[in-house]
Amino acid sequence: MTDPTFDFTPVRTYLQGLQRRIADAIGALDGKPFAADAWQRAPGEGLRGGGITTILEDSELIERGGIGFSDVAGDALPAAASAARPQLAGRGFEAMGVSLVMHPRNPHCPTVHMNVRLLVATKEGEAPVFWFGGGMDLTPYYGYEEDARHFHAVCLKALAPFGTDLYPRFKHWCDEYFFLKHRNETRGVGGIFFDDFDALGFERSFEMVRSVGDAFVDAYLPILEKRRATPYGERERAFQNYRRGRYVEFNLVLDRGTHFGLQSGGRTESILLSMPPVANWRYNWQPEAGSPEARLYTDFLRPRAWLDE
Repeated sequence: MTDPTFDFTPVRTYLQGLQRRIADAIGALDGKPFAADAWQRAPGEGLRGGGITTILEDSELIERGGIGFSDVAGDALPAAASAARPQLAGRGFEAMGVSLVMHPRNPHCPTVHMNVRLLVATKEGEAPVFWFGGGMDLTPYYGYEEDARHFHAVCLKALAPFGTDLYPRFKHWCDEYFFLKHRNETRGVGGIFFDDFDALGFERSFEMVRSVGDAFVDAYLPILEKRRATPYGERERAFQNYRRGRYVEFNLVLDRGTHFGLQSGGRTESILLSMPPVANWRYNWQPEAGSPEARLYTDFLRPRAWLDE
């Protein structure tokens, strides 16, 4: 849908503030502040604009975490964005968003991903076309049902004011999107995911996106606090690093956001901030039957109606 009256400035202001608030909250819990790296696209690189990457590495709680804000524009939509709307291929664009991934050190603390974004396709003489996207999903290494239920309950609460159909729809979309087809397994316990969203009009869609972004701290930090002191050893760390390999596979092979950033000539260091600091692969490895590692596969790496159980 098109709307010639919407204003991008409040979106940009909100996203910049969201990045700071999340970095402050996680930094306070960790005890180590995020470092900020501001960047701009150089002339002739094919994109205009820039952003701020906030990064936390090698700390006691967060082994590697990044929160990126970017606001970039280009002369032609990358294939990763125009695939769903081929009629917009060749249009100019502006894309802004916040994207984060946290890889905690303790294997009992799950990895988490969240992003909220706006993309606007432009063509001279025509009204701009916009859509929002985003969501959050949880990737445990050792599963806890209460953590998954808490995470999904916060997601439901964030979406409830905008329609009772949105949580089940976005939850299903998340289960389908964060699925490693070549492994026949979900990336984690899901959450919510939406893309190409403009159904509520610009202002109301933006309100929904703000509600999702604002819900992240409530969804994730209580889990981080609860699990951070759980004892672990070399076995748990080895399994964590093995499962992190799946995270790498998804982001490089399947993730639309990664593809969009790389296809558009984006800043590679910021695009790949989602990667874990350490990951490994083992040939044809299988967990021991009845082990906590095996239970992750049987009980968690499949779609479940967490809030109906």
